[in-house]
Amino acid sequence: MKKIFGILVILVITSQLIFAGIISAKDLAKLAKSGDVVIVSARQTSDYSKKHIKGAVNIFHKDLYQKDGISAMLKSADEIAKIFGEKGITENSKIVIYDNGKGKFAGRLYWIFDYLGAKDVSILDGHIKSWQKARKPVTPKATEITAATFIASPDENKIADIDYVKANKDKDNVILLDVRSADEFNGVDEDKNISRKGHIPGAINLEYNNVLNEDETLKTKEQLAKLFNDAGITSDKEIILYCASSVRAGIVYMVLTSILDYPNVRVYDGAYYEWNASESNPVE
Repeated sequence: MKKIFGILVILVITSQLIFAGIISAKDLAKLAKSGDVVIVSARQTSDYSKKHIKGAVNIFHKDLYQKDGISAMLKSADEIAKIFGEKGITENSKIVIYDNGKGKFAGRLYWIFDYLGAKDVSILDGHIKSWQKARKPVTPKATEITAATFIASPDENKIADIDYVKANKDKDNVILLDVRSADEFNGVDEDKNISRKGHIPGAINLEYNNVLNEDETLKTKEQLAKLFNDAGITSDKEIILYCASSVRAGIVYMVLTSILDYPNVRVYDGAYYEWNASESNPVE
């Protein structure tokens, strides 16, 4: 009996470690062999068609956006849930997401899944490069999908709209974090989609790729904790994340919430594109 209990404890601990936001290629391969996981390629369809992790389905972040209005703002929860269900994903699925590297697209999907109530979501550390480096199987053949039902339960504590940002960004207990490059933050970039360059007043800047090593794997928990603490981004504050379209904000959201256990983190979905669109919104 003690032996069985010990095995169960190990299994529970292992499951918790695997689904703490990040998973290695080795651990994903074990899950894939068991069939107890949905692997999601967050790459463009053309990349998926060339090669993808065997068994993966493809969801590109742009498929989840409204066609009109501000660039990259989400469709309704029901519309996105329908897309997830068509890919064979439920809110109870164990989901592992990857992209071509850097985690921008995987991070965006991670936040969307988490916001809509998915219970087990992780990102493959190092993405498809780490998978291939570990000599795990890839294929150009599309995965056969059995449709499912994803029941969305949006958590409004994980998202911010423009009114929320305006009402809260200057509070002492709130940090508005811009994860774009320093050039974008300082208004010296060449983004043609932005007419008024700069950043939202009161924001601080820490580029998203600071959470990554040179090989595009994630830094250690200790390194990440130091990175954010040194920047004054501490867990006792509410953190509101944004970039140009909040695509890059997703990987930082995962790090703060799942790796570092920050309790109060939101993504401003409209991001700088929405803020810039109205002349009444000041910029610095």
